[in-house]
Parts: sequence; C-alpha cells; structure tokens
Amino acid sequence: MTFDIEKVRADFPILSRQVNDKPLVYLDSGASAQKPRQVIDAITRAYEGEYANVHRGLHYLSNLATDNYERVRATIARFLNVPHEDELIFTSGSTEGINLVSYGWAAPRLQAGDEIVLSVLEHHANIVPWHFLRERQGVVLKWVEPEPDGSLPPEKVLAAVGPKTKLIAVTHMSNVTGTIVDVGAIARGTDVPVLVDGSQAAVHMPVDLKSLGVDFYCITGHKLYGPSGSGAIWISRDRQAEMRPFMGGGDMIKTVSRDAVVYADPPLKFEAGTPGIVNQIGLGAALEYLMDLGMDNVAAYERGLRDYARDRLRSLNWLQVQGDAPDKGAIFSMTMEGAHAHDISTILDKRGIAVRAGSHCAMPLMDFYGITASARASFAMYNTPAEVDALVEGLIFCRELFG
Repeated sequence: MTFDIEKVRADFPILSRQVNDKPLVYLDSGASAQKPRQVIDAITRAYEGEYANVHRGLHYLSNLATDNYERVRATIARFLNVPHEDELIFTSGSTEGINLVSYGWAAPRLQAGDEIVLSVLEHHANIVPWHFLRERQGVVLKWVEPEPDGSLPPEKVLAAVGPKTKLIAVTHMSNVTGTIVDVGAIARGTDVPVLVDGSQAAVHMPVDLKSLGVDFYCITGHKLYGPSGSGAIWISRDRQAEMRPFMGGGDMIKTVSRDAVVYADPPLKFEAGTPGIVNQIGLGAALEYLMDLGMDNVAAYERGLRDYARDRLRSLNWLQVQGDAPDKGAIFSMTMEGAHAHDISTILDKRGIAVRAGSHCAMPLMDFYGITASARASFAMYNTPAEVDALVEGLIFCRELFG
C-alpha cells in the first residue's frame, strides 16, 4: 500500500492542536509517541464495556477481558515474527523486561569476575540493571565505544567478548544518535547469549526475531504509539528454562501451600499480579495499526524524512549533530555553541516545536561526545518535511539570539 501521510496524521487527534498559538510540531517521539484514534478507542471500549480482571473468573466479562488481553500476545508474535507465543512475557516496558532478565536469569548464573559486554550507546535501562550485578556480585562491565560517526560495527562488539563473557547487552537503535546496530551479526558471531533493547528499533523498522538469532528482545509500548505501562520481552524457551521468577504473587503459580509453591508454566511464571490489562489491549491496537500500515512502508517513509532532515541540518555549519552513521534512524541530537540544550528547547517550544533536552538517559554516551546535554529531535511516521523546515527555521532563530 502507499503510505498516505495526511491520512496517518488525521488518525492522531493531538496533532491538530496548537501550542503557544502555533501549530504543534511534535519531535519528541523518541521519548514517547503520540497515540492514534484507534488506540484511544480501544482503551475507551475496554474500560466502558469490556473490563474485568483476567485469568481468574468464569463470568462473561472476565472471559471477554482475558480473550482480549491474551490476543495481544498473538499480535506481538506477528509483529516481531515470533514462532511461539509463550516466549513473549508482558511487561510494563523495556525497563521491566531488562530487569526481569537481570534478576531472573543473570543474577543466579553470574559470579564475581564474569563479564557483561555493553556498548556506550545504551540507554540507562540497559545499563543500571547490570550495575546492580557489578555492585552486588562483582560482575565486570566491559564497554565498547562507537565509531566517531556513531556507528557500532558488530566486529567491534565481538572483539570485546572473552572467556569470561556471559552476556552481551546492546541496543538495536540508539535513542540519542539513531544508530542502527546489526544485532543479528553479533548473535551469529558468538555463542554468548545476546540481549537486545528494541525500544527504538521496533518503532521504525521491521523486526524479524526468527532470523536475528538473539536470546532476549524487549519492546516498550508507549514508543510504539501505544499506552505507557505496556510492553513485552521475548525470551527464547531455552533461556526461560534457565530463569527463576522475578516477582512472586498471584497468577504466576499453580499451587501454594504453607510449605511449598509450584510455579505456573511460562509466560505466566514471569507475570505476577494483576497486569496492565487495558494498557496491553491498547498496545495490541497500536501494533495492529502499524501492521495495517506496513512496517516496510513506515521505514521507507521515515528514511526519506531522515535524509531530508540530515541534508537541511548539515547546511547549518554552526550546528553540531552527535552521530551521523549512514544507515541510522530519524533521530538527531544537536548542540550549538553559546546555547545550552535547555535554551534551545525552550525557544523552540515558544514556536510550537517540541524537542527533548538533556542527557536522554544516556550519560555514558554524553561523556563519549564530551557534552552534558543535547537537544534531540526524534521523528516519527506522522512527521512531515514541512516540520523539518520548521525545526531548521527555529534553530536559525536560536542562532540569531545566541550568536
């Protein structure tokens, strides 16, 4: 199908509003994406006429809610090309998913001196859980730096793998530079388990887990045009068999007595307590929406937007863009001499342009670039070349103010 940008934009109610008496130009989707009407309607429908707790009742509404909730697992499986639905564990987002692996898989298996290989591109969600193991168990973190253009060659990651390496934890797409990492090549190049943070990549391009060959892959719903508090992590059956539960409570057990507990089979074994029922239903609606558009179509449209934005930003020879790998996502982190990132963001906001300013939960990468903060414009499938122009005009205005 042809990607119809005007039709897509019409599906997102918030894009029609104004901010500071200017049309909203929302360039902060890397932090959290806006929601289409289809997701909002699914959430409203679930609360207004279909809500009950799941898995625990025999009455009509509980069965209906359970069916709607569990159907999302099949939707995620189609979206990521996962062969077995029981390999998908519902989470509140990538942070919970990575912590599940840290507590449930890595903590019982790793000892003092064992190594985890990380890249400097990582979001704090794929750093701090491993620092817990460093602090508490003496695990060693080995860091791999990107190339000057922000790219991360697989062979550079593999070169850091040694006899004590027990895990490679790497992003599929940097939330700061948009760098796309060939995680499949990393997985094929080693027998060491590979965890991938797919929070950004799954939003912008097709992901085929059957072909990637990794062991763990997490997604977060609020970046995928779904609700906050939704997400999932794919864990291969072999790795699930090596895991202990992360949290205990209802729904993750078969039987409980005074003297013993028998856990439920995966994925319920790792899903304690009443889940985010409606959040996950909203995520399912978001993924159906994306699949209807076609992720190949989304990726092609965003590549064109990326190329246009890159050309326009390169024309500003006083603007520094952190990371410019040839095949990257439409994410641009920028600094300007004489203007703090917060100043840039504030001035752009007065023109109705929403960008993020700060370290973007990636302080090691900020240190690598020798900065403390940047202003980040992160584009989504609902953005347009005209909004790129608005950003450039806003940056020129900033330069005039601070130049």
